[in-house]
Amino acid sequence: MSNVVVGLDERAVTAWIANLGVGALAPLSFRRIGNGQSNLTYRVTDSSGSSWVLRRPPLGHLLASAHDVAREYRIISALQGTGVPVPKALALSEDPSVTDAPLMLMSNVDGIVVDSIGVAKQLTPALRRATGLSMPKALASIHRVDLELAGLDDLASRSPFAERQLKRWTGQWEKSRTREVPAIDELTALLTRSIPQQRETTLVHGDFHLSNVITSREDGSVIAVVDWELSTLGDPLADVGALLGYWAQADDEVAGPFVASTVDGFPTRDELAEVYFTETGRDPAALGFWHALSLWKLAIIAEGVLRRTLEDPRNTAETGGPSLKNIDDIVERAMATARDAGLR
Repeated sequence: MSNVVVGLDERAVTAWIANLGVGALAPLSFRRIGNGQSNLTYRVTDSSGSSWVLRRPPLGHLLASAHDVAREYRIISALQGTGVPVPKALALSEDPSVTDAPLMLMSNVDGIVVDSIGVAKQLTPALRRATGLSMPKALASIHRVDLELAGLDDLASRSPFAERQLKRWTGQWEKSRTREVPAIDELTALLTRSIPQQRETTLVHGDFHLSNVITSREDGSVIAVVDWELSTLGDPLADVGALLGYWAQADDEVAGPFVASTVDGFPTRDELAEVYFTETGRDPAALGFWHALSLWKLAIIAEGVLRRTLEDPRNTAETGGPSLKNIDDIVERAMATARDAGLR
């Protein structure tokens, strides 16, 4: 067993998992995995080499409603058998004798997470393209979920989604920012003036990008969508806008923090959008608004990550965290996207 794993009481968690009946044979080892900057993720390996995945909220002070692992467990449990590719939800513990925060155990899905340029370059160009084109199809499966049948119809408010997003994330910005950024305030006002009409309400992942899917080693298809902590009910085009907001291209002047998709072979943002709208038949008219809003939100999330790492360096992922320049670059790209979409 490792010496110290930040965020876990290894002895107590080992006892909990060993008694769940999932076949885990003590002793267990725990290792922090992923580049996630919010909820902490660990791989659990038992004495036979079998593996599982644990999730818990980040350490230190958290904003209200953020990083809700119990809610994430509910969503993944509800999606079993719906056609949405997700890990198997195995157990949730909120027992203070086991953990100081909600702890979720899931199956380990064996595949590829393209969370860096290095991983992307290990794939063939054909596999990169297949991976990219599989993502809007996975997104379409999320938006097809029958909310009532899945038991998720009361997951969140059904009030207009854009207004909810602007209110929520403006509040998050006020609580998490480390400095004044006038461009964020300007962009908030621009988006507020430009809200499109909402035509439908679906399940929304809320944080859909390359680092939050696990793909097949054989054909690049999405075999699991993970990180559901921001999932809600809302406008499905919000997820498409988020996918584009996270999707950097080699010809971008400002790439943003997620650059794996700049490697040769990945499809363009226009190609991703085309696959999604062909798959679903939805109207793409409001996509520019949602693309700009996703970048605005990404900047706010990055500022929150920066604040958490400054307050408690133990929250820093292996690859480090966002810098002030990273965040300012995202804001610049968001403004350019809003202008290109004709927002005034």
